[in-house]
Amino acid sequence: MLRDRPATENFILHGLHATLAEQLCEAMAQPGRVFHATASTAECISVGEQRQAEVVFCNSDRRVYESLLRALEQSGLQLPVVVVSRIPETTEWLDALEAGATDYCAAPFERQHIAWLVQSALLSGHAAPLAMASTR
Repeated sequence: MLRDRPATENFILHGLHATLAEQLCEAMAQPGRVFHATASTAECISVGEQRQAEVVFCNSDRRVYESLLRALEQSGLQLPVVVVSRIPETTEWLDALEAGATDYCAAPFERQHIAWLVQSALLSGHAAPLAMASTR
């Protein structure tokens, strides 16, 4: 069952370079969407809880997204995480999904693809459990 859509949708941009974040926001722009940039895992969790965030778009640095996924799991905050990269790389994509990310995307961002990705993440309703991150 889908939950009622809030008047404002909050998205977190965690550790994204300013240019990449700007491109992603442009592809996702819609009335009522608000974007919050975070630099630390603690800040991301706090914003996620306070703003009732819909999705986190996270830097593709493995240390960054694995730390975030662990922190989300420990906090009990069920928030989908989409790993964002400048350049699409199959191994990076697979590693992110294996670690527990909900999805992966890379620039250039196409409005239709990002809309589908957001809808898919919202339907998932939560972050995937950590699969293999602790075995590496």
